[in-house]
Parts: sequence; structure tokens; C-alpha cells
Amino acid sequence: MSWGTELWDQFDNLEKHTQWGIDILEKYIKFVKERTEIELSYAKQLRNLSKKYQPKKNSKEEEEYRYTACKAFLATLNEMNDYAGQHEVISENMTSQIIAELVRYVQELKQERKSHFHDGRKAQQHIETCWKQLESCKRRFERDCKEADRAQQYFEKMDADINVTKADVEKARQQAQTRHQMAEESKTDYSSILQKFNHEQHEYYHTHIPNIFQKIQEMEERRIVRIGESVKTYAELDRQVIPIIGKCLDGIVKAAESIDPKNDSQLVVEAYKSGFEPPGDIEFEDYTQPMKRTVSDNSLSNSRGEGKSELKFGGKSKGKLWPFIKKNKGATPEDFSNLPPEQRRKKLQQKVDELNKEIQKEMDQRDAITKMKDVYLKNPQMGDPTSLDHKLAEVSQNIEKLRLETQKFEAWLAEVEGRLPARSDQARRQSGMYEAQNAPSVNNCAQDRESPDGSYTEEQSQESEVKVLATDFDDEFDDEEPLPAIGTCKALYTFEGQNEGTISVVEGETLYVIEEDKGDGWTRIRRNEDEEGYVPTSYVEVYLDKNAKGAKTYI
Repeated sequence: MSWGTELWDQFDNLEKHTQWGIDILEKYIKFVKERTEIELSYAKQLRNLSKKYQPKKNSKEEEEYRYTACKAFLATLNEMNDYAGQHEVISENMTSQIIAELVRYVQELKQERKSHFHDGRKAQQHIETCWKQLESCKRRFERDCKEADRAQQYFEKMDADINVTKADVEKARQQAQTRHQMAEESKTDYSSILQKFNHEQHEYYHTHIPNIFQKIQEMEERRIVRIGESVKTYAELDRQVIPIIGKCLDGIVKAAESIDPKNDSQLVVEAYKSGFEPPGDIEFEDYTQPMKRTVSDNSLSNSRGEGKSELKFGGKSKGKLWPFIKKNKGATPEDFSNLPPEQRRKKLQQKVDELNKEIQKEMDQRDAITKMKDVYLKNPQMGDPTSLDHKLAEVSQNIEKLRLETQKFEAWLAEVEGRLPARSDQARRQSGMYEAQNAPSVNNCAQDRESPDGSYTEEQSQESEVKVLATDFDDEFDDEEPLPAIGTCKALYTFEGQNEGTISVVEGETLYVIEEDKGDGWTRIRRNEDEEGYVPTSYVEVYLDKNAKGAKTYI
């Protein structure tokens, strides 16, 4: 089967059919392009959906994802994000492997088709020219033959007429001979042209047109094969991502199977356990007795002084009816004392961990600056080492502040965990948490620790509590004889002594040293007889002798 032999006379129809084939190819390209746009849109919507339900950073919602059910949901969101990525892969592969290839092929196909039909039209024009030449020779031969017949008849008429002169007869005879000769020449030309045309026509219908149509047929069949390959590629590109999509779905199933209701129940216990014991039985209060009614230790109107003293020094709550007491909705204290013991311990531990991370970060920065300073010392052309002193001092100051803050929270944590029955003088110096203005809140913290929800708010006289705390602080100084000065010191930086037991100093100020650093990072100094207290050792340059001999520096 060949178009050149079967369709030798269907040039125009083949031209229309091949154009239709190109239109079909372009239609398929448009279809695949719209499919890629749908895949991208679907992937985008899936990603937005996954992002919409992701927990927000540093929010309460993020804490909820500790539960296995929430973790499974989060895993589903992450898997859906990967699932969306596979649809993006489908779109990218179809664009590069189908659309781009077919667009380039269509351009080549159009050029090839144009070339083949150009050759066909050229062959048509040549055979039409040959046909016109043949028709011209034929008409000339026909005309010359008619002229020769008329000349012959005229000669015979003249020759039969006795009245015509001999000269006229000779002239007519010569004219007839000339016409016969012209007719013979036209006949020869016509025969030659006709033979040539038949040859050209045979070549046209049996060689040129079949070859051109054969090329057009091959071109069309390649187009059909290319569409089939593209359709197959279309399916294969979808099939390629099925294993990865399957893994995404397997991940969702695995996350679902990892849901542990017992574990989630335990997390609820850890999140809300107060650490208190249930309230005990309320004792019977007999109003019929003439004696003074005693207040039960389990009553809601528990003795203020005794109960507070017991709670203040780490004693357990004895059967308070916490679920029935009104909640106190004041500001959250810094030491989280409004929380039950177990929740308070977790919060304090979390705060200590955060501060330790910040300290490590500052120490890494200090090490980096120190190394840079060493480089500058060895290679002065790279920079001035003294230019880093201020930054180094600033980082050291930040480290010291963070350490003080950490010690403060560690002291509270130790108190909650029962490691420290009471605060020591040294711990007070390190933590710096006994501020005069915070004394009532410290008392309230002890009071609130009786309640699992920070709601125990009996009316009490806070002045007595403040006095108790003030006495604790005053014992450190008032009960001691003034210590003699053992040296002097110069303030390297300004220090705002806002905490009880500390003293403020100004950079460059000279003061007396009355107690060395005992390893806790604090030095005791005196400005005059009425002003003395502790400052961070790293903030001062200490001279143990007044004459500055044997100076010892703590930085």
C-alpha cells in the first residue's frame, strides 16, 4: 500500500489531511499543557493546605503536638507536602519530555510538509507546462495542415481553368508545395513534442508523484508514531511517581499506627499533675461544747501563721479543698510559684535549659572573639587587637548576667525538688533574687504553692511575712561586726545593684575590698561605713594591698 500509487490523483486531499494531522498534534500539546497547569495548581493547593494546618512556632498549639494523635496528624501534613511535590514532578516532566519535545517536532514537521508539497506543486507546474507546449504544437500542426489543403485545392482549381495563365498556375503550385512543407514540419514538431510529453507524463505519474507522496506518507506515519510515543510517555510519567506517592501514603498509615492512647493519657498526667494529695476528711467541730472551738487543720480556715510557716519551708499541704477555692488571676510570678509543684518544676527546668543554651552561645562568641584577638596579636596588619576588648568585655558581662539568672532559677528549682530546705546566704548572693520590692510577691509565692491552680488567696497580713524575709537578709549584715578593708578595687564597668545585698558602682570608681571572692563569683566591697555590699568579681579589678603590690585581677 502506497499513497503514490493509490492516491496519485489526490494531491489536494493529502494536503488537507496532513494539515489536519498537525492540528491534532497541536491539540494534544494543548491538552498536556493544561494538565500540567492543573497539576501545579493542585500541588499548590495541597501545599497551602498543609501549611495552613501546621502548628505555629512558639505557640501553645505547638506544645499540643507532643501527643501521638497530633504527631500523626503532623506527619500526615508533612506527607501531603511531599505528595504535592510529586504532582509538581509530574508537571515538570510532562513539560520537558512531552510539551517541549512535541513543540520542536511540530516545527520540524511543518517545514518538512511544506518542502514535500512544494516539490509536488513544482512537478505539477512542469507537467502543465509540457501540456501547454504540446497543445500549442498540435494547434499549429492542425492550422498548417488546413492551410496546405486550401493551397492544394487552389492550385488544382487554377490548373483546371484554361483562362488562367501558366505563370499563375506555377505560382499556385509553389504556394501549395510550401504549405505542404510547413505542414510536414509542424507534424514533425508535434510528434516530437508529443513523445516528450508522454515521457514527462509517465515520469510524473510513475516516478515524481509517487516519490513525493511516499515521503508525505512516511512523514504522516512518523507523526502518528510520535503521538503514540507521547501518549505512552504521558502514562509512564504518571506511573513513575506512584511508588513515591505510595511511600507517602505508607507514611500516613505508619503515623496512624503509631498513635498510642496510653502514651497520650500519660502526657495529660504530666501536663496537668499538681503533685498535691487529695484533701483529707474534715474533722467534726462540736459547737455544743462550752470550750473554745478549735479550728481543724483540714478546714478551709486553716491557721494563717502555722500553715504559712509550714509551707514556706517546704512543708506539704494537708488536705486543702483546692477544687472549691476561687482562682487568683494575678500576673504570673517570675519563679512560677503560682503553679503546682510538678508543673512549676517543669517550667523552671525548661527555663534553666534555655538559659544554659544562651550561656553556651555567648561562650562560643567569646571564644571566637578571643581567637580573633590572638590572630590580630600575631598579625597586627590584619587588625587592632584592642578594638576587640570592648566587645569581649560586653560578651563576658552578658555571660555573667546569664549565669546569675541561671543560678536564680536553679535555686528555685532546687527548692521545688526538695534539694535545698532553705536558701543559704551564698545562694542568695548568687541568685540575687531577694529584692526588697519583691518581698510580698515572694511571700505570695509560698502561699500560692499550696494550691494546684494558684488560687488559694486567704486574707493575711503581709507585713509579718515581709518582716520575716527582711530578717533573713538583715542577719547577714546587721549581726556582723564591720569587716576591716583588705585591699582596694577599681570598677571596670558600671553595675546596677538592684538586688538585696548588692551595691551599685560606677565605672572607674575606687572602693575598699572587705571580703574576697569565695568561688561564687561575688566580691564584697565598701564605699563608706553605711554603704557596702556585693558586686560581680568580673566587674572590678582587685588589689589586695592598699599600695597596689601583688595586685590580683579577676576578669
